Amino acid sequence: MAKLAVNPPTPAPDAPFSDAAGKTHTLAEFKGKVVVLNIWATWCAPCVAEMPTLAKLAAATSGQPVVVLAVSVDKPENRANAMAFIAKHAPLGFYADPTYAIVYAIKPPAEAVPETVLIDPSGQVRAELGGGADWSGADARRVIEALEKLS
Repeated sequence: MAKLAVNPPTPAPDAPFSDAAGKTHTLAEFKGKVVVLNIWATWCAPCVAEMPTLAKLAAATSGQPVVVLAVSVDKPENRANAMAFIAKHAPLGFYADPTYAIVYAIKPPAEAVPETVLIDPSGQVRAELGGGADWSGADARRVIEALEKLS
């Protein structure tokens, strides 16, 4: 969590992304919850390494107003591979944005993956972390708890 950059509140990006069934979503649907938006790809070694920790965070916050959204930016031809990878990391669901729309909608735009954006329950981006991190530890839980209090 040492690389976590706390930012002045800004509205969450409104770029669309899709789920495993192809249904389109936006971050606005998750208003009222803390959103841990992780942008990743199967070809990204730090992304692959951090995914189990995101799954642990999702499991630890189950039943709380917290959602961990792992959004793949893999190309459409790699979708099946990305879906198979995320399936190994329950309880994470599969989301995709092969157009990188959400990457460029983040202000400032994400420079690389993985990129994790923390959004408070009111829909404001509060912090970003570029690069891999351990989301399963006490430091991450403290950050999530602080964001929950901002509702």
